[in-house]
Amino acid sequence: MTQHVPSTEPELAGVRNFRDVGGLPTVDGRRVRHGVLFRSGHLAHATEDDAAFLASLGLHTIFDFRNAADQKLEGPDVELPGVRNVNLPLSDPADGAEFWKMVRDGNLDQLRQILADGKGAARMIASYRRIVKERTAEHSQVLRALTEDSVPALMHCAAGKDRAGISIAVTLLALGVEREAIIADYLESNARHRRYKVHRSGSAKTAYTPEVMELLSPLFDARAEYLLAAFETIEQTWGGVDTYLEQGLGLTPAARARLRERLLD
Repeated sequence: MTQHVPSTEPELAGVRNFRDVGGLPTVDGRRVRHGVLFRSGHLAHATEDDAAFLASLGLHTIFDFRNAADQKLEGPDVELPGVRNVNLPLSDPADGAEFWKMVRDGNLDQLRQILADGKGAARMIASYRRIVKERTAEHSQVLRALTEDSVPALMHCAAGKDRAGISIAVTLLALGVEREAIIADYLESNARHRRYKVHRSGSAKTAYTPEVMELLSPLFDARAEYLLAAFETIEQTWGGVDTYLEQGLGLTPAARARLRERLLD
């Protein structure tokens, strides 16, 4: 299938936070090739036109980092002809279930206890650190697949911000992309048209009030401190990116070189 390289960002009706990460600069003067690595929110609500656009990208693999609870809530991804779908949950279905029940029930006192005074941001930082440390097998599988045959690829979770954001960042680190460029791409998820639409299904009068939305804002934001915490965890745990990639993820220097040839201009 012929690759479609969009000259401008498409306006997708049912898919949030879609973008091509092509063009990002590496520390040695190369750039990520356009049309080989994409990121987005989930594809469950893709319209026919959205699906036609996605099919035109010539995708080999879609990596879905949602867990079973996410998929039950949002639905399965739209089927695209000839595309391999790989589900690699980066969080446990039980994670957050009790929390979101609290939100739907409008339990304001409990929400204040766990989210106010910087606790919401701390919760996100802890989550990013945990994913980096505990999900090495999943990230290893992604990089190995990209090295072997799985490009062009699309990575997504629910909102395309956290789990997909970390996985894209890990891939970009392996490609040698500048840290500032990785963070800048990550922060693009904050644009209003990219942000996850909250399903306001709560029946309680206190569900999704302005105060609740303010308390929840750290969870819906892309903040540099979150991704920097992931980078810091790599440094603290493995001593640096090269050791993380080789020992933590099993990406040999030869495999990393092949990955760079596949994805870089």
